[in-house]
Amino acid sequence: MVNSVIEEQESLNLFSSTQKVIQIALKKLGYSNEMYELLKAPLRILTVRIPIRMDDGSIRIFTGYRSQHNDAVGPTKGGVRFHPEVNEEEVKALSIWMSLKCGITNLPYGGGKGGIICNPREMSFRELENLSRGYVRAISQIVGPTKDIPAPDVYTNSQIMAWMMDEYSQIREFDSPGFITGKPIVLGGSQGRETATARGVTICIGEAVKKKGIDLKGARVVIQGFGNAGSYLAKFMHDAGARVVGVSDVYGGIYDPNGLDINNLLDRRDSFGTFSQQFQHTITNEELLELDCDILVPAAISNQITAKNAHKIKAKIIVEAANGPTTIEATNILTEQGTLLIPDILASSGGVTVSYFEWVQNNQGYYWSEEEVEQKLAKVMIDSFDNIYETAHSHKVDMRLAAYMVGIKRMAEASHYRGWV
Repeated sequence: MVNSVIEEQESLNLFSSTQKVIQIALKKLGYSNEMYELLKAPLRILTVRIPIRMDDGSIRIFTGYRSQHNDAVGPTKGGVRFHPEVNEEEVKALSIWMSLKCGITNLPYGGGKGGIICNPREMSFRELENLSRGYVRAISQIVGPTKDIPAPDVYTNSQIMAWMMDEYSQIREFDSPGFITGKPIVLGGSQGRETATARGVTICIGEAVKKKGIDLKGARVVIQGFGNAGSYLAKFMHDAGARVVGVSDVYGGIYDPNGLDINNLLDRRDSFGTFSQQFQHTITNEELLELDCDILVPAAISNQITAKNAHKIKAKIIVEAANGPTTIEATNILTEQGTLLIPDILASSGGVTVSYFEWVQNNQGYYWSEEEVEQKLAKVMIDSFDNIYETAHSHKVDMRLAAYMVGIKRMAEASHYRGWV
């Protein structure tokens, strides 16, 4: 009993649990322990302190990070999040996950990730701009179109990317749209980038219901989180004929077995994706996860499904749109229950895929239509899903371990050919 508690606590640490799965994946693939020692942690991580003059005239020092996991395949790539709970361990784990996502989708990148410890809800527009520009000045020596390409993440958006691109262009003294992705269309952004993560999740859901023999039309869907990914996903599911019966934000959720009015919710949510405080009758996020449904999509934060509540999950399919919402122990329990779990590094890889498309378009100076972007995204996601599904069956492992095996293999091969291991 004590050992199981210790294991569960360890799995709640995103970095150590990621390392554990990487070690198993590399062993399954026949790689040496030296390869694990290389890939178990980022090649470099930069910690910066950013002084910002606040609107009241005071100076506040913010701490930020940029982690670059491995650049054997190509430049690193990954988002920048603004959140009060950002920490070094999380950023390191997320950069590894970005490497895995790029390996799964066969992109010429390694993984990167960044973050700043702040609460954007309590900051003005001007303060956010100064912080965004200060962060770029602090990390400018290690990023760039051929080094490390940032993108939006939690509580960052196209406006913040625009400020960052402008600051980088001023530092380098030339226009450099390929330095960052997720930009406004007018500044070199790609069609379809804003909805890319949700589109990728939608495609994975479409493939998963085929495997389970479920008709998406009329299927009951529950979505935890109503930010960028969750809100667009709710819209896509509603438009596809599914019944979105439950959604939540950070404060709580709402439930209707007959299906929610998604268009009304989209109109009522604020810029941070919150809406529940406008409703008198709500349920907790814990209750939302345990609702009777066909498809559950955790699209909020990490460690939501654990050994404590995995037995209570009734969904036939879980598709992870958030980063690390399910612990290792919970994954094992759900797999034993017959639940088809589509891991985050596959399901949420639509964002980095369309970011890659944006980078390619910036480098070419030639831009694609939204229809072209969606067609290319669908091919990448379906091919990646099929590859991981077949790997899971051929190696008799769960979908998460299969995704790690597919994701880590390309990076391991590149590192080997470079003579690093």
